[in-house]
Amino acid sequence: MMVPGAPTTMLPASEAVKIYQTNYVRNSRAIGVLWAIFTILFAIVNVVCFIQPYWIGDGMDTPQAGYFGLFHYCIGNGLSRDLTCQGSFMEFSTIPSGAFKAASVFIGMSMALVIGCIGCFTLFFFCSTGTVYKICGWMQLAAEKQQLQLMSF
Repeated sequence: MMVPGAPTTMLPASEAVKIYQTNYVRNSRAIGVLWAIFTILFAIVNVVCFIQPYWIGDGMDTPQAGYFGLFHYCIGNGLSRDLTCQGSFMEFSTIPSGAFKAASVFIGMSMALVIGCIGCFTLFFFCSTGTVYKICGWMQLAAEKQQLQLMSF
C-alpha cells in the first residue's frame, strides 16, 4: 500500500551516510561550543568563590562592621568603620577553622582543574576532538568531585 506523499525510492546508502555524517559533525561542533561556554562560566564562578572576600558581611545598619570570605576576614572595632583584616591563602595557618581550610583546598583544586581544562582547549589544534573531549571531561569530573566533597562538610 502506498502512502500519499511518501517518496517512491529510497536514497542510496552512500548518500544517506553523507547526510547523517554532515548532521553529526554539525551537531557535535555545536555541543562542543556549548560545552566550552559552560566550562568558562563554571571557571568564572569558581574563581569568584575562591577569591571573593565578601561571602558574608555587614550592611549599613549592623552594629559592628566586618565580613568574611573563604580565607580572608575583616573585623571592625565597633566605634568606627575601620577594619582590621587577616587571613591569606598563602599563609595557610591564618585561616580561622579547619572547615574553611578544607573548603579553601577543595575550591582551589577545583579552580585549578577547570582553568587547566580551559587551557586544554588549545589541544584542539594538535589532537583529535575525541581525545580533547576525554581529557577535558575527566578534568571537569574531578573538579565537580571537589565541589561535591566541599558540600559534604
